[in-house]
Amino acid sequence: MKEASDKKLGLICSSGGHLWQLTLLEECWGKYNRFWVTFKKPDALSLLHAEKVYWAAFPTTRNIKNLLKNIVLAWKVLRAERPDILISNGAGVAVPFFWLGKLLGIKLIYIEVYDRVELPTLTGKLVYPIVDKFLLQWEEQKKSYHKGIVMGQII
Repeated sequence: MKEASDKKLGLICSSGGHLWQLTLLEECWGKYNRFWVTFKKPDALSLLHAEKVYWAAFPTTRNIKNLLKNIVLAWKVLRAERPDILISNGAGVAVPFFWLGKLLGIKLIYIEVYDRVELPTLTGKLVYPIVDKFLLQWEEQKKSYHKGIVMGQII
């Protein structure tokens, strides 16, 4: 059995606010061997300049071609990296990684976004049935995700 510090994390998120929020949780992921999957955008190049990063296809919203590209990327990355845990706070790029991760027996942790208090996100709805932990930033989000755990706001 692996020690906690021997575990490998995969951090999967869109660039922009999703990436910024996930980087704020460095206290949680900083001590682990890890890799990131996000979009090759200026903020990601800056924030992750010292990290191992795989670049996902974008946009992901209602784009079947990029969904297929990200399914192939997810399969290759997950088989090559063999992470113990995947963590994401969205958005769409997380879906193929989480569904394939579930098939490979990887633990899944999803953090619902900060700015969707009253209604669930599409990504949240798609991964909610398969995750091991579904973390919420607002008590009000429990209306949509009954099994969610309120962790409080990241920002």
